[in-house]
Order: sequence, then C-alpha cells, then structure tokens
Amino acid sequence: MEGEGGEGMIVSGRNNGSPDNRTGAGYGIRLSKEDRDRYFRREWSSVEIELENGEVVEVRLSNSFWRGCVELRSSKIGRWMLEKGYAPWSKGNPPKFKLTPVGERKFKLRNID
Repeated sequence: MEGEGGEGMIVSGRNNGSPDNRTGAGYGIRLSKEDRDRYFRREWSSVEIELENGEVVEVRLSNSFWRGCVELRSSKIGRWMLEKGYAPWSKGNPPKFKLTPVGERKFKLRNID
C-alpha cells in the first residue's frame, strides 16, 4: 500500500459541538479530502486505528466519509484523547496528530506536539 513506512497524514481532533467528556462520545479526528483519497479505499467498510497506548480501535467508514464529512468518529478515540489531556481543547485550537498507514486498513495515531 502506498504510504507504508514513514509517510503519514496530519489530522486534527474534532468534536460534534457537544461532546461527552465522560464517555468520549462526539470526538474523533478530521483529515483532508486529499489524504482520504490517497490513503483510504472506497471498498473498505472500516479501518483499524492503533492508539499510542497500543489499543486498536475499529472505526466504521460511513457514507458521509466519502461525501465530504471526512472524519473518523469513535468514543474510544475520544476517551483516549481525554485520558491523555488532548481533549477538551479551546475553540479553534484542536490537537494535531499524525495518522500513519501501517498495513491494509490499518493506521497508527500519534500526537505530534
């Protein structure tokens, strides 16, 4: 797969405007349409994301992911962000992460700060 190894994409934290800071619901990551088209395949129904703590999260790719809502949403990612202190964040200043492809449908998510 193109991008395996040291390449990756810069993504940012996202929330739905009223995230649950207890459960992590409403949080996820946002990527560019260009990165979506380069690193993701339409035939995939989901991807696996490995967090810094080693937890692997399966995230469903919704139809809206391909229509313009280029976000990977998961309460598990939200809980990880909360536990690490990446969330909540001040308005307009979401945390930045590196999302690196490591295999078929598999990515690693790391903080870049």
